[in-house]
Amino acid sequence: MTALLEVQSLSKQFLGSEGKALTDVNFSVSEGEFVSIIGPSGAGKSTLLRCINRMIDASSGEITFDDRNVTKLKKKELKMVRTKIGMIFQHYNLVDRLSVIENTLHGNLGKKSAIAGVLGLYSQEEKEQALRILSVLGLESLIYKRADQLSGGQKQRVGIARALIQNPRMLLCDEPIASLDPNSAKVIMDHLRDISTSMGITVLVNLHQVDVALKYSDKIIGINSGQVVFNGSPAAITKEDIQRIYGSEAEDLIFDLGGIHAS
Repeated sequence: MTALLEVQSLSKQFLGSEGKALTDVNFSVSEGEFVSIIGPSGAGKSTLLRCINRMIDASSGEITFDDRNVTKLKKKELKMVRTKIGMIFQHYNLVDRLSVIENTLHGNLGKKSAIAGVLGLYSQEEKEQALRILSVLGLESLIYKRADQLSGGQKQRVGIARALIQNPRMLLCDEPIASLDPNSAKVIMDHLRDISTSMGITVLVNLHQVDVALKYSDKIIGINSGQVVFNGSPAAITKEDIQRIYGSEAEDLIFDLGGIHAS
C-alpha cells in the first residue's frame, strides 16, 4: 500500500518550554488506513495532529502528505493541501447560531474567495452534497436545527459532515469521543470506521481509550512524553507495550488483549 502520510524525525518545542512536546517522531500511514494514536494526557497527541496540518509549525523534521513536504509549503499551497485534510475536534468547533446544513457547508470555506465565504454563497451542487453526507450520518431530519440545540453526539456528527464535504483524502480526529457518553462514542467510531472502509479515506484519530483503539484500528501508534514507544497492529500490542505507553496510568485502563489476540 502506498504511504499517503510520512512523518520523519519530527520534533516540536514550544517557546519558553524546557522540554520538547514531540521528539524524533517517525511513522507512515497508508492510503485508506485507520490509525489510532494513543497515550496519556499531555503525551503530545494533539500537538502531533496540529503539526501534520500546520495549525502549528514543527521545530524540525519533515511531514510528507500526498508526496508534498507540508513543512515547506507557502501559504497558498498550504491552503490547497488543507482542503484534502479534514479536521474533527473534541469540542466540535461549530457555529452555534447556524443550522446543521450551514455548519456542514462551512467545510468548503477553504475553497472559496473571502467574499463568497462571508456571504455564504454555496452552489446547488454543494447543498445537495451536504444533504447526502448528512443523510449518511443519520442527520437528515435535523438539517435546519441550530447547532446549539443538538446533543454532543449530534454535534460531532455535524463536525464529521463538515470535514467530509471537503472531499478529503485524510481525516485528523482530535479526541473526537472524549466528551461523549459510551453510546454516542460508539456511533461516532462506527461512522469513522465506515468512512475509512467504504470511502477509502485515511483516518488518524487521537484516543485515550485503549479498548476503542484495539477494536477499530488497523494500526496503533503509542506516544509517551512526546516519543513514539509503539507502532504496530492491535494484534501485536502487549501489556508491556501498554505499560510503556501509559506508565502508572496503565493499571486503571480498560482493555482486553485476549479478545484481540484470539481473533
